[in-house]
Amino acid sequence: MKQPRVLLADDHRILAEGVRGLLESEFELVGIVSDGRELVEVAIKLRPDVVVADISMPSLNGIDAVAQLRRAGVSCTVVFLTMQRDVSYARMAMEAGASGYVLKHSAHGELITAIREALRGRTYVTPLIAGELLRSYQEDGPQTPHATRNLTARQREVLQLSAEGRSAKEVASLLHISSRTAEYHRARVMKVLGIRTASELVQYAIRNGIISV
Repeated sequence: MKQPRVLLADDHRILAEGVRGLLESEFELVGIVSDGRELVEVAIKLRPDVVVADISMPSLNGIDAVAQLRRAGVSCTVVFLTMQRDVSYARMAMEAGASGYVLKHSAHGELITAIREALRGRTYVTPLIAGELLRSYQEDGPQTPHATRNLTARQREVLQLSAEGRSAKEVASLLHISSRTAEYHRARVMKVLGIRTASELVQYAIRNGIISV
């Protein structure tokens, strides 16, 4: 029987190599990428059956990367493997089109199960937050309360790149827009989030798991 093809996205190389060992016994690992933009590019090219992705990755976070894949017509199954235990991230992941959510410290016991369930068309959420996730939907409805929801997809990209210390010129080059447009998006981000300085922008991104330290 043909093994399902898996693409792994994680910027922590040692952890990625450990996950490789878990996956290769049952799946065909077609590649390991280390940032969200590379994930989008390689997934569009290789069309894997499954993407296993971290949320906090350089250049483009995993949730926005998956949203880009969906817009590009890539319908692969997605399982997030992350340190983010906050239920708001699980909700954003599910609403972005993920079928699984596993915490990294539970990977050995849960990741393979999550992928199997996802490939069967089911949803797997680590038991450590499953109850809390269900309660959050029951209490709050389908929308995740998170300030970045008030930003456009492009503004979220600019937020992450700016928080990573990239200049307007560098942001413009990566996103294929003008420097003036990059500066405009950055100003809009700061206004929407109530942020006044570059330092506050970085602090916001770290607090909300948009960038890691």
